[in-house]
Amino acid sequence: MTNDFYCDEVLSGNTEVKKVLETDHVLAYHHTRPFYPVHIVAIPKSHISSLITLEDSDNELLLELMGVIRKVAAMITEEYGACRVITNLGNYQDSKHLHWHIVSGKPAG
Repeated sequence: MTNDFYCDEVLSGNTEVKKVLETDHVLAYHHTRPFYPVHIVAIPKSHISSLITLEDSDNELLLELMGVIRKVAAMITEEYGACRVITNLGNYQDSKHLHWHIVSGKPAG
């Protein structure tokens, strides 16, 4: 297994997920181990390591990804009154696949 849970498990179908929104190139689903009461992850379906490794050729994909994040964030905010949109980099990024967390509520722990 690599450091890419999203390709190795989610996109391969090895780990089943509850989808929230899906486009041709982006998937948003409920986190498999949520840290917040509402915890959704949005990922590109192709491998990109992180936000800081994006290239100019990824701009169209990034716009599609941001569109999905915007829609999910609007749904969460409508239902729960607020949300956070988070991405991690460097040592904070456990899985080396670009992903965004759309969360609401107090973190567990």
